[in-house]
Amino acid sequence: MKVQELKEIKSLSPVYLLQGINSFLLKDAKQKIIEKTLTEEEQEFNLASFDLEETPIETVIEDAETLPFLGEKRVVIAENATFLTAEKQKVEHNVDVLIRYLEEPAPFSVLIIVAPYEKLDERKKVTKKLKTKSTHLEANELTEGELKNWVKAEVAQAGLTITDEALAEFIELTGMKLTIVHMELAKLLLYGEEITAELIHQLVSKSLEQNVFALVEAFIHGRTVDTITIYRDLLRNNEEPIKILALLVSQIRLVYHSKRLSNQGYGQKQISQALKVHPFRVKLAIGQGRSFSTNHLLNLLKDLARADFEMKTGKMDKALLLELLFMKKYEA
Repeated sequence: MKVQELKEIKSLSPVYLLQGINSFLLKDAKQKIIEKTLTEEEQEFNLASFDLEETPIETVIEDAETLPFLGEKRVVIAENATFLTAEKQKVEHNVDVLIRYLEEPAPFSVLIIVAPYEKLDERKKVTKKLKTKSTHLEANELTEGELKNWVKAEVAQAGLTITDEALAEFIELTGMKLTIVHMELAKLLLYGEEITAELIHQLVSKSLEQNVFALVEAFIHGRTVDTITIYRDLLRNNEEPIKILALLVSQIRLVYHSKRLSNQGYGQKQISQALKVHPFRVKLAIGQGRSFSTNHLLNLLKDLARADFEMKTGKMDKALLLELLFMKKYEA
């Protein structure tokens, strides 16, 4: 079961396995389980957390088998379960203790094992047993469709609606980052019955990455005035020219490689896997590079590399150096 499908916990499981690389979803799932199990007062005495990179699993199990104090339930969290992966262990774990516990878990405890990894080692007996005997919740990165569904569900739960145009704009502005999505959505839910694109433009803060995306869009299309306006806004927000340059290089490199691989017949998913970036970023990059030749993008990268060298060797004022580059005319 995917964590984002877990809107509320109706009945508790004695053991949960939370697995995946999306830290927001992992944290949210842990919090939901804790709140379902313990009151705030009970958490002071009956909530324990261990790091399995420092503490052996047998110590965690011993705590889970300890009777709760001034309450009926106990929650024990075991973070960083590397023994479920092929990675080298920092601590020696007697996993047989966990396997035996899974056969007959303490009725008064809820054990949460957190494995913040994309994949587990399915060959291990302990992994197989845990996935069979626990409630397994996956918290990997969301696809564009899954994130849109998550936002729609949150909006519907608040008794509001969101237009398709607004949803697309919202996802683009927040850059598929669930922590930012959650924070910005909380603001939107305070206004009106319908969330529109206009409301999103008024309320949703643009991230540095989103501003750089707009900067790249203006730069590669040769819109000099727009490019310099966005750039000066970034400088006024105390962004360092060298950081802006690094993000520019990263985005244009992504556009270049996405276009090159797309021209070779690779699909969006294949490009995402080859470049190790989220498919949504690849989708936007392909869109940005559609009107330009690979030579045009390559020339931009060469000039940015030259600017990077000149910045680092102190040949010119950093802010001025980038502004002069943005004034250069390129053939698409």
